[in-house]
Amino acid sequence: MSDNTRIAEREQGAVSRQASSQERRRMTLAPSVDIVEDAHALTLWADLPGVSKDRLDVKVQDGRLTIDAESAVPVPSNLRLAHAEVRAPYFSRTFSVSEDFDLSKIEASLKDGVLKLTLPRREEAKPRRIEVAAA
Repeated sequence: MSDNTRIAEREQGAVSRQASSQERRRMTLAPSVDIVEDAHALTLWADLPGVSKDRLDVKVQDGRLTIDAESAVPVPSNLRLAHAEVRAPYFSRTFSVSEDFDLSKIEASLKDGVLKLTLPRREEAKPRRIEVAAA
């Protein structure tokens, strides 16, 4: 699995700023990830602080796994935000996934701002022991 971070404009490492003429400036971050691979599966944990399930989009297409998420800064309904110096970031990251993994069986869960994705290996890609006959 190789990391191909996808950000529209890249500044200062993994942080960029995007803005249209009418939209406010929004920060886009590549979420930090931990990846563990064993003989049966690959497990990816992505840090997505402030992201809820309804603001998370995980897609797989053409061997690419994409995570897009939007963080939300909660503002009580009886208050009006007059000034904010910290904007809720948008997270985006794309990975190329080897054909060794079964993309139709990916499992995903989100808990405490951490997304866990499990990508199982295809049966034919799992390592197997070859018995050697004595001649």
